[in-house]
Amino acid sequence: QVQLVESGGGLVQPGGSLRLSCAASGSIFSIYTMGWYRQAPGKQRELVATITSGGSINYADSVKGRFTISRDNAKNTVYLQMHSLNPEDTAVYYCTYQVRSYTGLGDYWGQGTQVTVSS
Repeated sequence: QVQLVESGGGLVQPGGSLRLSCAASGSIFSIYTMGWYRQAPGKQRELVATITSGGSINYADSVKGRFTISRDNAKNTVYLQMHSLNPEDTAVYYCTYQVRSYTGLGDYWGQGTQVTVSS
């Protein structure tokens, strides 16, 4: 089994910053693409950013220039540094990993961490 645990969410004022982390544990052979998605109330889950094992990065247009995704392969961890937050960034943020484990290749999701941007 593979488990993903997120941390770093919380309440922040508009214009503020937060850093999310997501660490994986379990019987992991390799981690390929890591990513962050978010889901706001009443909306569908949407892509925020992804980073491949080769370091290629993709951002949603809405977060370009404000958010930075990075990964630490030694720690099986992905980060999302968020700056210039605004109320539209309020959502539950989920990390996702593409993992090869002893059961094969699969996509795994964290439990989600709430980010609230409000004054």
